[in-house]
Amino acid sequence: MVSEARPLLPSGTNGHDSVRALLIGMLRFLMGLALIALAAPHAHAQILPESDTEEAAPATDPFGRETPRSAVTGLLNALAAQDYARAAIFMQPTNEGATGAAEQGARLAQELQAALDSGGTLASFGVLSNDPGGRIDDGLPPDREQVGSLGGEEAAPIVLARGEGPEGVAVWRISSETVSDLESRAAVAGTDSAEASDTFTIAGAPLHDWGLLLGIATGSFLLFWLISLAILAVMRSVITDREQSAVFRLAHAALPPLSLFLAVVSFQIWARSVEASIIARQILLRYIGIVAWVALAWFALRLVDAISRVVTARMERRERRQAVSVVLLLRRAAKVLLMAVAFVAILDTLGLDVTTGIAALGIGGLALALGAQKTIENLVGSVSVIADRPVQVGDFCRVGDVLGTVEDIGMRSTRLRTNERTIVTIPNADFSSRQIENYSSRDRFLFNPIIGVEYGISPAKLREGVEIIERVLMDHEKVNSDGARARFKDFGPSSLDIEVFSYIMESDFPASLVVRQELLLTIFERLEEAGLSIAFPTQKIFVVQEDEAAAVADSGT
Repeated sequence: MVSEARPLLPSGTNGHDSVRALLIGMLRFLMGLALIALAAPHAHAQILPESDTEEAAPATDPFGRETPRSAVTGLLNALAAQDYARAAIFMQPTNEGATGAAEQGARLAQELQAALDSGGTLASFGVLSNDPGGRIDDGLPPDREQVGSLGGEEAAPIVLARGEGPEGVAVWRISSETVSDLESRAAVAGTDSAEASDTFTIAGAPLHDWGLLLGIATGSFLLFWLISLAILAVMRSVITDREQSAVFRLAHAALPPLSLFLAVVSFQIWARSVEASIIARQILLRYIGIVAWVALAWFALRLVDAISRVVTARMERRERRQAVSVVLLLRRAAKVLLMAVAFVAILDTLGLDVTTGIAALGIGGLALALGAQKTIENLVGSVSVIADRPVQVGDFCRVGDVLGTVEDIGMRSTRLRTNERTIVTIPNADFSSRQIENYSSRDRFLFNPIIGVEYGISPAKLREGVEIIERVLMDHEKVNSDGARARFKDFGPSSLDIEVFSYIMESDFPASLVVRQELLLTIFERLEEAGLSIAFPTQKIFVVQEDEAAAVADSGT
């Protein structure tokens, strides 16, 4: 027996409601599976015996040398504290076990600091690899990682070597080749470079070095800020209509944050070549990276705003109002994405584990999504509104019982301004599921009045009135002649009703009102000229006296 085919969509619903419901149902199903998967390991752990759940913690290096980044950071912390014995732990010894090896390692750590202070460089915190295996695309062996260079005439590279540390843990230390270069430098320089300085220090760096580096940073910012002001001043004098100039808008939005970013880049270039404390340089280079990310985010946000304003103005001039809604939605999404990228980059610069944080946010986001179903529905509804385009920004429409002009279609809700100049905000999930009547999309207006003439006229006069009204319709240039008609419709309570049916060929509502007025006045004039008066509600009252009523009764008997 052949079964009857069933429709894919339920009856009484449209495609967008079904798609939206399907998306929300799939999202809830995936959330449920994720929560079950998250809960499964905990339930399994409760079933297992206690001896099986206890696992030995993985061995770690007490000095945090598991990655190139942590090794360089630990070395700098030891040099900043002038704990050269601890700094020697981050270097591969060439005479391990020999007499005086500890003193030799501390002296080489001092020599390393002196070489770095004399123009040596180290990779910044963000550039250093945070992977235990290091970088594999630098052209070096897998167990080698270049992290900088020594100062002086011969800028020998500073290379980390990966080897076995205590308890079999793989650790990164300054390679024996770099240590041999330091020994050669120490032999040539004697003991002068190994003597500790008595100058006043802040965070392990001399005060005058801090002043030098901060002066370079301030000078760089002032230089590029003055250049941006000069460029804007020249553009103001050259461009007369600055509000309509896309070039001036983009330059006005981009130059302030761009000057800050270029100042950071120039400081990073100058700071690597200046002879100053490596401690001060690395600290400033690390945290000025936050300023760079802030400048980039500021630059991108202002550029997105400027581009969206230019595109919006162009779309409005072309009356492409739906494109305006898409531009606004894309602008907001781009700004949220840029803020998220900048936030993650700043966290990484501060040394926080971004991968673990993102994973935690993902797990928390699943739980949060269960309580944010309405927000997700509104987001899906906004996509439906923009894709289906029932209304555009600037359209006059009716949504349910709300009548007004669409002012904004956002990611969560749509705002309408009513005729009473109030703002009504409708969530997009509700907005997309309601009946939407768009008055701005019609191409013509219906002209369908009922014209009543007075009783007491002859049938011929009534036919003349119908012909007069129909002739007025045919003679007007703004009335669609196809289907235009006037017909005697009914005997009304107070008038003989003539129905008029036609379309006014205007898409603008105020213009249609003018044509409607012209038609009604012309019909009124022609009927008056033909001796036909427009009827109005009337009542006839018959009064009968009592003696006349009695006479009528007697004659009846």
